[in-house]
Amino acid sequence: MSEKSNESSTRRDFLKASSVVAAGAGVLGNLSFSSQAFAAGDDTIRVGLIGAGGRGRGAATQALSTEGNIKLVAIADAFSDRLEDGLAYINGQMQKNKTPERVDVAEENKFVGFDAYQKVLDSDVDVVILATPPGFRPIHFEAAVNADKHVFMEKPVATDAPGVRKVLAAAQAAKQKNLAVGVGLQRHHQKPYLELVDRVHNGAIGDIVAMRVYWNGGGVWDPRRTREECSGEMEYQMRNWYYYTWLCGDHIVEQHIHNLDVGNWLMKANPATGEGYPVSASGMGGRQVRTDKKYGEIFDHHAVEYVYDNGTRMYSQCRHMPGCPGNVTEHAHGTKGVVHLGGRDYSIEGENNTKFKGKYRDPYQVEHDQLFAAIRSGTPYSEAERGAYSTLTAIIGRLATYSGKEIKWNQALNSEISLMPETYAWDAAPPTLPNEHGEYQIAHPGLSKVV
Repeated sequence: MSEKSNESSTRRDFLKASSVVAAGAGVLGNLSFSSQAFAAGDDTIRVGLIGAGGRGRGAATQALSTEGNIKLVAIADAFSDRLEDGLAYINGQMQKNKTPERVDVAEENKFVGFDAYQKVLDSDVDVVILATPPGFRPIHFEAAVNADKHVFMEKPVATDAPGVRKVLAAAQAAKQKNLAVGVGLQRHHQKPYLELVDRVHNGAIGDIVAMRVYWNGGGVWDPRRTREECSGEMEYQMRNWYYYTWLCGDHIVEQHIHNLDVGNWLMKANPATGEGYPVSASGMGGRQVRTDKKYGEIFDHHAVEYVYDNGTRMYSQCRHMPGCPGNVTEHAHGTKGVVHLGGRDYSIEGENNTKFKGKYRDPYQVEHDQLFAAIRSGTPYSEAERGAYSTLTAIIGRLATYSGKEIKWNQALNSEISLMPETYAWDAAPPTLPNEHGEYQIAHPGLSKVV
């Protein structure tokens, strides 16, 4: 073993051993950490960032704003320009926070390309942030667990059923290794959601009979690069990842997962057992406004009806159409009232009227505070299963709209249809290719095979 490897191993062993001391001191109770518990050695948590785009640089900034000694020491991205832009942003934020020393990325710890993630995992990091396009999440999460790293990964955690199953398997391995795993479904760390969902679970609106969930907006960023500006089709799709299903999952998966996840939460779905999730989905969708070939292959609207095993329906809408009313909210109708979540209205109306009026901290920061407190204390912490099952909820909605048919939960979960490429290289072919006019084959309800 090299001197560097021996030093790395010793430091990690110390971090694990001293976390027991922290746990015994009741550290997690106030989500803070006493540096005295590490007085005998190096208590610094070393972070690696995989995916330096908008969410990655944001998540890294939040991780570096948690309690205790922490440093960003490695960074990876498919593209060097994205890596440097992301690192510059993080440096700027840490300068504003007056903690510039928390960014300590040497040139040799900047990695670019499809295999850059593995180089971060091979470096001396304790925690990795996975924030590449979602299609890569199952591969990266499995590799991170195999490398004994704690993980924060953005949602969604996959774009197809084989990817979901890979995440579920890696989640079990992470538990056996006592690796902490956070997933970016930040509503679970947002005080009004926590308070009102708890009230619902305690009977404030009676039995839930129906839910309505929405992510309707004008859309996201336009394609960033033209074909002429890219080295080939793989780079073109990677640069414009939001518009390709294998990378993004379509916006019902990439965005609307948040609202669908809240519906599952309200219904007391159990991520530990996989029980309580929708048993089927049916719906419709298409491309009405965003029809130009530059928008790849995804739909611009989806409307899905989910059915739970007790007959409760969840009516779901997501839309990317400029000039139309926006709505990012969740609502549950019960036998005694209605709960409203999201936007500016967190309230229950009915027999138990209440309105959340308190203040709450940024849930994006809170989710990192709680994850890193768990890492420091050695407390079991796993959000991976919840992320996987809420991702699958969104995926079966996409399968229903793409096919125009009812999709059963188990039918989707066990599907062997993979969206991912056979080879990851710049000169390799992505799973879908354009015709001679640069147009992609769009899913055709009634004809497209999805499971």
